[in-house]
Amino acid sequence: MKSENKKSSLAALTLAAVGIVYGDIGTSPLYTLRAIFDDTHGLTLTTPNILGVISLIFWSLTVIVSLKYVTLVLRADNKGEGGIMALMALATTSVTRHSAWHFPLLVIGVLGATMFYGDSVITPAISVLGAIEGLEVAAPGMSHYVVPLAVVVLVLLYSVQRHGTAGIGRFFGPIMLVWFIALAVMGIINIVEAPVILQALNPWHALHFMLENEFLAFVALGAVVLAVTGAEALYADMGHFGRKPIRMAWFAIAFPALALNYLGQGGLLITRPDAVENPFFHQLGTWSVIPLVILSTMAAVIASQATISGTYSMTKQAIALGLLPRMRVMHTSESQIGQIYIPAVNWLQLAVVLMAVVGFGSSDELAGAYGIAVTATMMATTILTFFVTRYRWNLPLAVCLGATSFFLLIDIILFSSTTLKLFHGGWFPLLLGTVLLTLMLTWKRGRELVFDNLQKHAIPLEAFMESLFVGPPTRVPGTAVFLRGESDGVPHALLHNLLHNKVLHERVVFLTVHIREEPWVPLDDQAQVVALGHNCFQLNIRYGFKDEPDIPDVLSRCAEEDLPFEMMETSFFIARQTVISAPGGGMSPWREQLFVMMSRNARGAADYYQIPTNRVIELGTQIEI
Repeated sequence: MKSENKKSSLAALTLAAVGIVYGDIGTSPLYTLRAIFDDTHGLTLTTPNILGVISLIFWSLTVIVSLKYVTLVLRADNKGEGGIMALMALATTSVTRHSAWHFPLLVIGVLGATMFYGDSVITPAISVLGAIEGLEVAAPGMSHYVVPLAVVVLVLLYSVQRHGTAGIGRFFGPIMLVWFIALAVMGIINIVEAPVILQALNPWHALHFMLENEFLAFVALGAVVLAVTGAEALYADMGHFGRKPIRMAWFAIAFPALALNYLGQGGLLITRPDAVENPFFHQLGTWSVIPLVILSTMAAVIASQATISGTYSMTKQAIALGLLPRMRVMHTSESQIGQIYIPAVNWLQLAVVLMAVVGFGSSDELAGAYGIAVTATMMATTILTFFVTRYRWNLPLAVCLGATSFFLLIDIILFSSTTLKLFHGGWFPLLLGTVLLTLMLTWKRGRELVFDNLQKHAIPLEAFMESLFVGPPTRVPGTAVFLRGESDGVPHALLHNLLHNKVLHERVVFLTVHIREEPWVPLDDQAQVVALGHNCFQLNIRYGFKDEPDIPDVLSRCAEEDLPFEMMETSFFIARQTVISAPGGGMSPWREQLFVMMSRNARGAADYYQIPTNRVIELGTQIEI
């Protein structure tokens, strides 16, 4: 019976993975071949070229997705979690904090994360545009309505995010399964019509294509990258589904369907070169165009949903790791902790997506922008993976270099080919990534300067407690909780309270939140109580970067540590920091002003840690940087 349940659970997870993990890469056939044989590339539509391109696509899927991500990178899990942020935390902790590699690895990880944000902006735009462009095949006069319809679909998609995907998420897997079956069936039909396309399975055709066309082939590589977009998603979603369901979904469903469809589209172009205007929607004839537009739009929305949810998750991790200011995080599901919604991110992302749709106007124009974001993230992943294999797993240097240098070489070649599109859309994700990188590094550096300032003026807690109780102040009933930084000394809120109110609660708790560079901290390890004497305590709370901060929940479990709390008799004293820029600080003036602006708009600590607002007392303090 247990074995049957396990099989059922594995099948359910595999089906769910088909819907969430492979939505992005699953919609790539909509626009990949169309982009490769775009007139601007100058690539002639001959049988050898078609065989070469299809061979490149097939072996890219095999080497980059199957070997690199599914076989190697999925092994680099951070306590079951994947994604560029989890990998960065794994890599930075594999070297010491004082190592010369620590900061470069942090920058590489953050850069990879910002490129993921670029990917998550372009995916909804290019997927929805690529699906709706099928209308041009059915009725050429509909071309003027493609962009407005895409805008409507995207606005509706982002507008329903606050309700979560718990209700419709269960349909993602079955819909994407139908999508992949349709891809496979269309592919088989066209392969039967032109069986010569099966020669593309021989890698010699890919090599011959590169040698024969040289620069034109190098240009085409920038569009071949579109076939592997979404590979990063299967690693990022490892924590939700597990390694085995993701691998099963790839090898049993996604990979065969994609390979068959690309072979089929290649066969179609050999028999009908005129179909090059939009190979995907010509696969079954005119009767199928409208049904395919409907199905592909549904698949594009699911692919977009996966990247939108991924953006929320990435932002939450970045906040926990101190790379972004605190924001309002809403939970859209009571049963699934990963189902979150961040309003500020949602509407900012929608604005940028709409700018991309209206500004570029077609999936062909967006293709150049897509490639750079994807290949930059791939390079970052490969570099971080090397440090994990070498310094975390302690594998021999030759093994580590052998496992990653081959993939890094491919990443560099693909990235170089996409940079040819720098002035034809490639600037877009680079600009977006530069802005986000600046924000993240400025916030991190600003927090370090604030910490240094607090350290400089900190009064050691132990010495202060000794002097305080030489002539103790009046004690009043209740519990006072003072939020305290990791090395802040005496909290400013306590000093202000003693100065103005001249009383101390009968029980005092100094609460410090520690964020570890790991995704989860077990509930039993989250709280540690240290008695300081005179009914005063130091409470250390530890969270992983994917844990949900909930201080009242931790306090309710402190009774096990002989420190019970009655919330109606507990007051939380929080110092509200007002950061001001001072001349001669640690950052350039414009970065200091940027940090001050971000700090003033950050979500309050009480709100972020879910402390009841009616139990909070805020006391202001100014900090110069």
